Amino acid sequence: MPNTPLRLLVVDDEPSLRTTLSLVLRESGYDVRSAGNGFSALSEIRNAVPDILISDLYMPGMSGFELLSVVRRRFPAIPVIAMSGAFASSTLPDGLPADAFYEKGTGIGLLLKILESLSRIDVPTRTEAPIWFSQNGHDPSGAPFVTMPCPECMRAFPLALSDTISTTNETDCIYCGVSIQFAIASAYAA
Repeated sequence: MPNTPLRLLVVDDEPSLRTTLSLVLRESGYDVRSAGNGFSALSEIRNAVPDILISDLYMPGMSGFELLSVVRRRFPAIPVIAMSGAFASSTLPDGLPADAFYEKGTGIGLLLKILESLSRIDVPTRTEAPIWFSQNGHDPSGAPFVTMPCPECMRAFPLALSDTISTTNETDCIYCGVSIQFAIASAYAA
C-alpha cells in the first residue's frame, strides 16, 4: 500500500470492469478516477493529471492505442499501464507506448505489483510549446488555411487563417475541444 495515495486514472469501455477495478484499487489505498473512453480520459487528464494511467487497448471511438500515443507525446511524465485480454503475456506488445502491460484476468496482485514498480519511475516533465507548421493551402475563395493537427485526439481539421496572425495563436479542436497553441512558420518569413 502506498504511503501517500497515488492518483490513478482507469480507462475502460466496460462499465462493470471499470467500476470493479476502481473499487479494488481504492480499497488498496489509491485515489482513483475513471473514464469510459479515450476522449473522456483526455478530458480527465486536462482536469487533473494522474500519477499513473491504466488503459484498456480496445475501445470504440478512440482506442487505447491512440490514447497512449497521445498521452506519451503530450504528457510524457505520466507512467502508463496498457491492459487487455487480447494478449497472453506480461510483456508489452511491440511498439506500444506504455511502461508496463497488464493482462486482464490475471489477478489484482500482479496489477498492484506493476503499480508499485511504476510509482518509483522518475520521468522528465513536459514543457509546453506551440505546434509549428507552415500554411498549407487555400480554400476555394483563395483565403489561406492550414490543416490543424490536434495533439490531444490526433484528428486533423481545416483552420482558416486571418490576416492578423500573431507570434503564438490559439484555437480549439473541433472534435475534442482542447485549446491548441500554434505558430505559422510563414508568418515570420521576410
